[in-house]
Amino acid sequence: MKTLMDVQELQDRMTSGAQTILLDVRWSLGDPHGHEHYRAAHIPGAVYVDMETQLCAPGGPGLGRHPLPAAEALQEAARQWGLNDGDTVVAYDDSGNLAAARLWWLLRDAGFASVSLLDGGLTAWRAAGFGVEGGEERHCVGSVHLTPGHMPVVSIPDLLDAPAVDVLLDARAGERFRGEQEPVDPKAGHVPGAVSAPTADNLTPDRRFRSADELRRRFGALGAGQGRVAVYCGSGITAAHEIAALDIAGIDAALFPGSWSQWSTTEGLPVATGA
Repeated sequence: MKTLMDVQELQDRMTSGAQTILLDVRWSLGDPHGHEHYRAAHIPGAVYVDMETQLCAPGGPGLGRHPLPAAEALQEAARQWGLNDGDTVVAYDDSGNLAAARLWWLLRDAGFASVSLLDGGLTAWRAAGFGVEGGEERHCVGSVHLTPGHMPVVSIPDLLDAPAVDVLLDARAGERFRGEQEPVDPKAGHVPGAVSAPTADNLTPDRRFRSADELRRRFGALGAGQGRVAVYCGSGITAAHEIAALDIAGIDAALFPGSWSQWSTTEGLPVATGA
């Protein structure tokens, strides 16, 4: 299934009654009120997904802030969202899919191919004049079967073994990459050899993904047009957005799940700063 779905296509699916599971992944670093935002206004029929408790395992030193959830925990969460085998899932947020891409990646990794991101998210939905509703939405418990391991990942040993990755993209903001500031993790800087590729540059000003041609040019200029590509960010969440953008550009990429929050809390690992 294609990575993106536009708001008109979603509206047409909803009008026709096509089976669609809408998942609202409202979350951003420093804003713990995603569920409140959802209750205030969401796309009709959307179920809220909690980033911290459903899309992540507990973090800690040496693990990163947002480890991948256990397979059993993700499957149970997906069933609580009402997901069944054969359904079509559309995930969105209100930040250009910077959070929703985590769910997209997890379901793809779990072998669930029928999942797309709503291009532009809630912002585009409202801009198109489509309505929203408040309150809480729940589906009947589903029976989906998920099996992890369908998307490539890399670990710290892979990154220390230079031939394992040809291009390592750092999806954080440039100032964090350069080590000029670090608001969350204990060390500032980046993995040696990584290339700065801020996730925000995947989007247009209206929070939609750039075209496939634009993304191919962007990643090609960063050296990611060929060879083995891997991506990390602060804790593995927005890196999934970069992988979605690479997918749109026709480039396969692996996720470093622990990302900088794991690298920077693992004793003895080198840290680079500057451009």
